[in-house]
Amino acid sequence: MKKGETFRVPDDAFFTPDGRQVVATEEDDEIIRVIDIQTHTVTYHYGAAGVPGAKAGQVHHPDDAIMLRDGTLVSADIMNCRIIVIPPQGKDISRQFGNGQCVHHPPASYGSPNGAFPLADGNFLITEINGSWVDEITPEGAVKWSARLPSVAYPSDSNEIRPGVYLTVDYSMPGQIVEFDKTGKILWRYAPTGAQALNHPSLALPLPNGDVIANDDYNDRVVVVDPHANKIVWQYGADHVAGSTPGLLANPDGLDLYPPYSLMITHAATAGHP
Repeated sequence: MKKGETFRVPDDAFFTPDGRQVVATEEDDEIIRVIDIQTHTVTYHYGAAGVPGAKAGQVHHPDDAIMLRDGTLVSADIMNCRIIVIPPQGKDISRQFGNGQCVHHPPASYGSPNGAFPLADGNFLITEINGSWVDEITPEGAVKWSARLPSVAYPSDSNEIRPGVYLTVDYSMPGQIVEFDKTGKILWRYAPTGAQALNHPSLALPLPNGDVIANDDYNDRVVVVDPHANKIVWQYGADHVAGSTPGLLANPDGLDLYPPYSLMITHAATAGHP
């Protein structure tokens, strides 16, 4: 970090397509940072730390920023109710989807979007908190389909398992992990109750073997769930024990798989350019 530069409460973080950098969103500090893995330095940022806004160089609760092959950044800008596209090293956005009205009416507006993830067909999957909607849009912003998930109170970071099958979590207590199709039909649900309940899980990703890995934020752990057995088969972190020493986590809010299995590397060949 440069002198005077802050790094407060990082949210989600994802590898870049070449695996050499990490894109981290600091949702509560109103900034997106690109970090070089080898040198541990910030090579680029967009946003003004601690200053929310919608003007050039500003964001308001950015979430899930990802980098495309050419260095373009795509991010959900939750409180501005838009999806933004930032050119490489840009000082302003080059394009946005959503007019700032926080209601589900795509392509004109999106209700507090908190995720914009690439799909295998080159399109993007948008998650809307308001009304529990998920939408597939093209790089030009055309809507392919929209599905409402009424059984999910707070959808978070929806992404693709395989073409036609999608994954989301319910950022609630008790929380849940859900697979669904483009009609909103629930194909699988992991929603334990009682002492085993998930507590505000915010992101789940498919694993190559068919299992699902998820961060269970308020339980201070990352878990792997076997959908066939419908149970946790591995976890990192101790339930309800926050810490920074080996074996412990404190409110883990994002995860990505190590290259070559990371989200943007697996989708890099098809990720479109908005």
